[in-house]
Amino acid sequence: MRKFLILTLSVLTAAPALAWVPKLEETTAKTVIDSAYGRRTDPVLTYLNVDLSVQDGAFKSGKAAVNAFDGGEQCVADWLAKPTDYTAGSRPTSLTLSGQADQLFFQAQQARDSFKSLTPADALKDTASRLPDGQLRLDVGVAGLPSQQQRSAYLVRMRGPDGKLIAPVKSSYVNDWKPMNGAASATPSTPSTPASAQGPYAGTLVYYFEPLKAGLPANAKVDILIRTEADTTCAYAVPMDLSSFY
Repeated sequence: MRKFLILTLSVLTAAPALAWVPKLEETTAKTVIDSAYGRRTDPVLTYLNVDLSVQDGAFKSGKAAVNAFDGGEQCVADWLAKPTDYTAGSRPTSLTLSGQADQLFFQAQQARDSFKSLTPADALKDTASRLPDGQLRLDVGVAGLPSQQQRSAYLVRMRGPDGKLIAPVKSSYVNDWKPMNGAASATPSTPSTPASAQGPYAGTLVYYFEPLKAGLPANAKVDILIRTEADTTCAYAVPMDLSSFY
């Protein structure tokens, strides 16, 4: 499994010029397949990850990883001061944007691991069935959610340079939700709830966006806006650059 990359300034300046590919075509498909098979000296990046974990009072992805969208700078300061105190609500732990190229990368890896060859023509036959043309997938890692039922309480939007807020066309969950042993939750346990099923929980939320239909170009710089399930005014903006991956 690939390790997530923390995008620092050095990585960004060293990376080749890219742009998100809303619809795969043969040339890009071959580039992605060659990268998965290890045929390229310059592997391509097919996703963008921002690590929101906190270490020594700072976000691992850098000081500019999170800005206050609502509620004031104190919201971010409290997050940094007590990143694992979930009595006041859960915390996003990572954001990952990806498109059809990342779906193809996994397909090519699976083919390689199965000792099979994968051609661009074969790969393009079912790419759109896994992720429709023009869609971006956003995975949001979450820690400290009081209950799995509150996953739907998260509000996530994409904001372009014009300030327009774009709602996801659909949302889902990864089947990775598990109780966090030893973490404190604002929701008390009950005798009827087994210890193994008590929150808080950690897992991944998934959202799908169609930025092109909202007028954003494929190389736009966007903000991902997040309100957690907590009953506060705090909302956060995480800058992401669509030109940083295929």
